[in-house]
Amino acid sequence: MREVIAWLTDPANWQGETGIPFRLLEHVAISGASILVATLIALPIGLWIGHTGRGATAAINVANIGRAVPSYAVIVIILPFSLQLFPEYGLDLIPTFIAMVLLAIPPILVNAYAGLREVDRDLVESARGMGMRERQILTRVEVPLASPVMMGGFRTATLNVIATATIGAVVGFGGLGRFILDGRAQGIAGVGELVGGAILVAALAIGVDLLLSVVQRKLARRADPQLPHATGFRELAEVPVPSGLP
Repeated sequence: MREVIAWLTDPANWQGETGIPFRLLEHVAISGASILVATLIALPIGLWIGHTGRGATAAINVANIGRAVPSYAVIVIILPFSLQLFPEYGLDLIPTFIAMVLLAIPPILVNAYAGLREVDRDLVESARGMGMRERQILTRVEVPLASPVMMGGFRTATLNVIATATIGAVVGFGGLGRFILDGRAQGIAGVGELVGGAILVAALAIGVDLLLSVVQRKLARRADPQLPHATGFRELAEVPVPSGLP
């Protein structure tokens, strides 16, 4: 423990491109970019299959297969192609980035689908009975009510990416995983750096998770039809559904 404290408090480890602030920025940048791209891909698909029910089996099965493939294996598979196509970044940045995107897609997609399917069908039919269009039903009724479940998938994806981004150091990428790999390479002399890097990754993951948990709780409160500010949903549920609706 003394070695870890010494490494974390050493001013030299907080400066330059090999210092903790720069490595932390690298880690956050690739994690954030991966989550953003994964969300742009997975969320529309999840909302579409959740609202329509079409193609759900195929999409969920593909997502589950993606969960079963280790991120390191994805990096190794992508590496030869990325080196050939992008020699400058093909060794470190591109394989790590693609692996993180593929890792984040399944929980975002599955939770978006599950959240929409859990919305009370009476509310949906009442919205149709009031003349709302399908896009309005999705954005004004289903998404607000499903947002806590959707945020759960976003939290899972974010934590997976932050934790797994450390393996990017194996193929030469930076981030906090660089400290773990470099510390391990030094043997006993690098114990402080190895454990210190692991602590930094854990602290980042815990901090981000706490922040997202606050957001999820607020979304859950807004989606709770029993709360005073959710009267619009209660009134919608009380609208009688005309007979003969499909």
